[in-house]
Amino acid sequence: MKRVFKTRHFSRWMRKTELTDQALCAAVAEMSRGLIDADLGHGVVKKRVGLAGRGKRGGARTLIATNKGTRWFFVFGFEKSERANITADELAALQDVAAELLGRTESALDTAVQDGALQEICHDD
Repeated sequence: MKRVFKTRHFSRWMRKTELTDQALCAAVAEMSRGLIDADLGHGVVKKRVGLAGRGKRGGARTLIATNKGTRWFFVFGFEKSERANITADELAALQDVAAELLGRTESALDTAVQDGALQEICHDD
């Protein structure tokens, strides 16, 4: 079963954009087929996601913690117009977050959803 989440931090950032949960789920479907923009290592990948009226080139960059199979966590995002990329320190921190998220049990994920630390946006059985 594939489960897709966004963190509280990502959700806050997302509210300032035109990004939708539907677009994130479509991005995961693409990544499941191997269409990943960059594998940043240690469970972190980058994926461009189009914003309304701007497409992918002028859209958002999302960083996802994933095992590239059953778990996908949107953890960080930025618009291309805001910044070009993330720093090495930010990447190291995101890789630590990825390790922690990917190491959680199903029960721990369910608890995080109930607590609001994670929001599950799509899943398929």
